[in-house]
Amino acid sequence: MNSSRSAETTSLKRTTSFRFVWPKQYNHNIKKKKKKNRKRIKRGLKWAFKRCVSTLSLKPDAVKRKILVLDLDETLIHSHHDGVLRPTVRPGTPPDFILKVVIDKHPVRFFVHKRPHVDFFLEVVSQWYELVVFTASMEIYGSAVADKLDNNRNILKRRYYRQHCTLDLGSYIKDLSVVHDDLSSIVILDNSPGAYRSHPDNAIPIKSWFSDPSDTALLNLLPMLDALRFTADVRSVLSRNLHQHRLW
Repeated sequence: MNSSRSAETTSLKRTTSFRFVWPKQYNHNIKKKKKKNRKRIKRGLKWAFKRCVSTLSLKPDAVKRKILVLDLDETLIHSHHDGVLRPTVRPGTPPDFILKVVIDKHPVRFFVHKRPHVDFFLEVVSQWYELVVFTASMEIYGSAVADKLDNNRNILKRRYYRQHCTLDLGSYIKDLSVVHDDLSSIVILDNSPGAYRSHPDNAIPIKSWFSDPSDTALLNLLPMLDALRFTADVRSVLSRNLHQHRLW
């Protein structure tokens, strides 16, 4: 009885030991495969890393620096002057700066309010784009506003004014070909659709700003502008009915 049990136990041990032999061999094969896979993955990662490094180490002129054309009134700032009986700004709101200009031999004071986050916006986008001011306002006023926004940073050096616009049906149209002949690299940010009527595929619309202190439209545009600067042709993105979408 005992001998038979001993034989069964021995037999069971052999069976058990046999059953655990083949998984070891199997595991060995898996280890081999894993090792090969790890090598393949390493090679793939090295290749991907080299591609990333080569992309990041491109010369600055490899990605063509694009032009961002900026409107002033109701896009970057809002202003009213002495003669306005009902200013759109809440009474008692102090202006960011006051301009004194002479128009038709008459001194006029403009009370200028900067759109929220405009200084930060200009600082950031000036690192991505060549900035150009294009306003339908008179040069004596537009130049003074641009000087204040620039604040000696030399980021708003190129400027175009009312005399550079085309008057059509009572509205001033901005011809972007005046700024640069390659329209694939020009973006215009303007609150007035009529201003970019000739170049809707180059435009980013923005809602008119008058006094809302909680406005974040300029901040909302930064991710898009960051991505747009890497496109071969800005019109390939902006032409997709963007002007019909919600305003920023």
